[in-house]
Amino acid sequence: MTTTSHSAEVLRYTAFSADPDGGNPAGVVLDAAGLGDEDMLAIAAELGYSETAFLTPPPEGLDGAGAGRAFTIRYFSPKAEVPFCGHATVATAVALGERLGPGDLVFATPVGTVPVTVAEDGGALRATLTSVEPHVEDVPAADVREALDALGWAPADLDAALPPRIAFAGARHLVLAAATRARLADLAYDFDRLATLMRRLDLTTVQLVWRAAPTVFHVRDPFPVGGVVEDPATGAAAAAFGAYARELGLVPEAAVLTLHQGEDMGRPGVLTVELRAGEGRVRVSGAGARIAG
Repeated sequence: MTTTSHSAEVLRYTAFSADPDGGNPAGVVLDAAGLGDEDMLAIAAELGYSETAFLTPPPEGLDGAGAGRAFTIRYFSPKAEVPFCGHATVATAVALGERLGPGDLVFATPVGTVPVTVAEDGGALRATLTSVEPHVEDVPAADVREALDALGWAPADLDAALPPRIAFAGARHLVLAAATRARLADLAYDFDRLATLMRRLDLTTVQLVWRAAPTVFHVRDPFPVGGVVEDPATGAAAAAFGAYARELGLVPEAAVLTLHQGEDMGRPGVLTVELRAGEGRVRVSGAGARIAG
């Protein structure tokens, strides 16, 4: 479906699923050169997706992907601009891949340069982004307790093998691991209370995870600071979680993780996280598809 608003063509794509009814939908504006910040926010709010991506020409000197394949990209939720959004990056890359063909792209994001590769995979397009340099930090016990209280979780609901941390790979996410799949599935939280904590800690989402197998996880991402109860598939959080898993020694230095997200929302998606030995940056890949009207 295509929406024209504020003189801009707004495309709709889903990311981390080849099915338009799965994954996480994002708005994509391939030519936002005539839009101001208020216009972008208004378009994102009108569309109502967790994020909408806006492309403008690249800064001078940005290259590495060939002529016409480098861009400046910004991301807006219905409430505010966000520093980085993985699913909107994947959605935008797939949209560009349909127009420019598979190959490399480079995005200048508010948090740094993000290379993306688009490739054909079984008749569909798949995009792989490489995060900015990640880091992981401890969380004060009082903040963990407040997060649990806002979620309606007890300390016993946590998996002691995956301790709480804040992880960053373009945006900050609080990682909390559920002890059971049933605990993860039962999500009913205090929207305003969690949003208040997240603003204080400068968090984009809270990443709730459950470990199904050594490299397979189910994840959910409350996103009240963006005006959305839950994000169906969260690429930035997936990259941050990859850094978390490596930092805590949960997986080998070189590993491929599979994250299932959106199942409890009826929008299943799959995010693939690749860690490479000796390389700090994290790769996140997934399919994408245009949402037809």
